[in-house]
Amino acid sequence: MSGLKTSPLNKVYQQCGAKTIDFGGWELPVQFSSIKEEHQAVRERAGLFDVSHMGEIEITGVEAEALLQYLVTNDVSKLEVGDAQYTAMCYETGGTVDDLIIYKQASDRFLLVVNASNTEKDFEWIDSHVSETVKVRNVSTSIAQLAIQGPQAEKILQKLTAETLSTIKPFTFREPVDVNGVKSLVSRTGYTGEDGFEIYCPWDEAEGLWQSLLEAGKEEGILPCGLGARDTLRFEARLALYGQELTESISPIEGGIAFAVKVDKEADFIGKAALKKQKEDGAPRKLVGLEMIDKGIPRTHYEIYADENKIGEVTTGTQSPTLKKNLGLGLIDREFAKIGNEVEIDIRGKRRKAKIIKAPFYKRG
Repeated sequence: MSGLKTSPLNKVYQQCGAKTIDFGGWELPVQFSSIKEEHQAVRERAGLFDVSHMGEIEITGVEAEALLQYLVTNDVSKLEVGDAQYTAMCYETGGTVDDLIIYKQASDRFLLVVNASNTEKDFEWIDSHVSETVKVRNVSTSIAQLAIQGPQAEKILQKLTAETLSTIKPFTFREPVDVNGVKSLVSRTGYTGEDGFEIYCPWDEAEGLWQSLLEAGKEEGILPCGLGARDTLRFEARLALYGQELTESISPIEGGIAFAVKVDKEADFIGKAALKKQKEDGAPRKLVGLEMIDKGIPRTHYEIYADENKIGEVTTGTQSPTLKKNLGLGLIDREFAKIGNEVEIDIRGKRRKAKIIKAPFYKRG
């Protein structure tokens, strides 16, 4: 796969025979063993993901927070140093530029973690709104990211650090944390619906840290995991994927992350008027859970019908490894979005019945 960007763990992929694909211009593993096996490991024990393709953008300066308040939908003023926050950037129309996580490292320093395929677009978008007192740097090529996820994640990671991990609460972080000799930022965040940690470390130390984590988790049955399991895990937990549940034409409210849109925050932000209208009047479309009644799997972009009217399309769909059902997420016209309603999905030219159900499909106990 020449011409693709590669992770610092690319040699590891080759050594262990991982199946790799082109993912947004990166050569990344879709699976190491099997998607179902890796998915199950995360739900029951622990899984380790290489997420080094994600983008990191550093924003510094006395007006860094004010800039972020203007750029994002969530309320950055609520963050203390050591807090992380999930949010979105929007266009004036309310469509989504990207969804991202903000880490507040100091009163005048923030780290943004953005989707890999959007890194350059996001950097240019942020940079176009910068004042002289703020500096923006794309630091993606110096930072690697590993994610250890699952019920045993804390126990495994604790073997490699003196930091008391139980005191790192969800959506908070510590830095620097010594993880087996590697100075890292460690956050209690993830993209699987399970407890776990994301570890940001120097690019050239990622391979050693990866091997250390797998060795530490042998007894607990940790598995290396690829993009396939990452997608089925986040899907079951109804965690949005940019390009599917969120796009430049799908707002955060339509895409199911209204909780990250604070239209009542004092600061003005890009898209505020459009998003406020959607919150007050109801967004024209709604993201719903779908369970197939007839045979078939609802795949991305399959059209959804009520009677003979097209009412939307599937954003993500698969056979749920946890629930053993053919499930989907669909963005449909609001008036058809009632739980229990039956709809039809066009699967390769044939209409197949499905019903609207509650999502997320999975929540950890």
